[in-house]
Amino acid sequence: MSSKARLSPCDRVGILGGGQLGRMLATAGARLGLDVVIFDPQAGCPASRVAAETITAPYEDLEAVARFAKSVDAVTYEFENVPVETAAEAARHAPLRPGVQALEVAQDRFAEKSFLNQHTAPTVAFKPVESADDALAAVEAIGVPSVLKTRRFGYDGKGQAVVREAGAAGDAFVAISQQPAILEAFAPFVRELSVIAARSLDGQMLTYPLCENAHADGILRETRAPASVSPEIAAEAVRIAEAILTALDYVGVLAVELFELKDGRLLVNEIAPRVHNTGHWTEAACRVSQFEQHMRAVAGWALSDPAPIRRARMINLIGDDVEGWADWLANPRAVLTLYGKRQTRAGRKMGHVTVLED
Repeated sequence: MSSKARLSPCDRVGILGGGQLGRMLATAGARLGLDVVIFDPQAGCPASRVAAETITAPYEDLEAVARFAKSVDAVTYEFENVPVETAAEAARHAPLRPGVQALEVAQDRFAEKSFLNQHTAPTVAFKPVESADDALAAVEAIGVPSVLKTRRFGYDGKGQAVVREAGAAGDAFVAISQQPAILEAFAPFVRELSVIAARSLDGQMLTYPLCENAHADGILRETRAPASVSPEIAAEAVRIAEAILTALDYVGVLAVELFELKDGRLLVNEIAPRVHNTGHWTEAACRVSQFEQHMRAVAGWALSDPAPIRRARMINLIGDDVEGWADWLANPRAVLTLYGKRQTRAGRKMGHVTVLED
């Protein structure tokens, strides 16, 4: 395939990852006339059933990755834990949007927070931890309560331990299997916010309105959007997002998770170099969804107006919550999206519903 910067309708976009985000990206791409090719280790993954083609192989099979990338006109990824080596191999054969640097930053919490601080995106205080002694020293420097997190691969509350007493730091390190970690100061936030932002190939940047999020057991349960925030807070969120997009020379949609403090300051919790759960409401309540916006950017096309047309409440359907799908279909204000996952498990995201409000 060609390595042209700007794609045309009927060109092929490859997606590394075939879960629910890949599925929604593939659906958005198809509506734009793009043929989407999924690369995923799991046969019959959710995205495979809506894509033009699927390649099933381990991410570590770099020969398969090369064949995949050579068969498409551009490559993107649906989640931040795609191995860097896999993404780098794909980038040797097709434009990779966003680039490898975004994965390198997002996959390591210490690297991520260091990068954010270097580019005017404030975070809580943090220290790297490689041993139980490091954990004790970090707690002494940062104080309690604090949170010990694995540097890599934690998500939805996994790989974390709260440290409430200084002497418990060593036990917390054991609780996360003594993996390389980062100790973070506790953020006394009043609410959790996030902003979904996009940057095009030519540097155009657009942001969706801030949304407010509620978590339980480390998993996002509900998002309300747009959030009721002051103009100053909204402007600071946009500034932070644009600083990160620019520093990464980013192409595509990126999510920035934020803590709002009592004094109105914003701290970045983490970034996600992809479409994001807290942006699912855009699918039903905005002029353009985050999924279409991302595919536009990956194709080298102009971004669209992200303005909301309705207020919305997005509810994750987790585990057995999905059994209520028929009731949601009967609700005239609800827009239901199911992920096509054949097995229901506790804690597994099975779909979401966006309830439109006046």
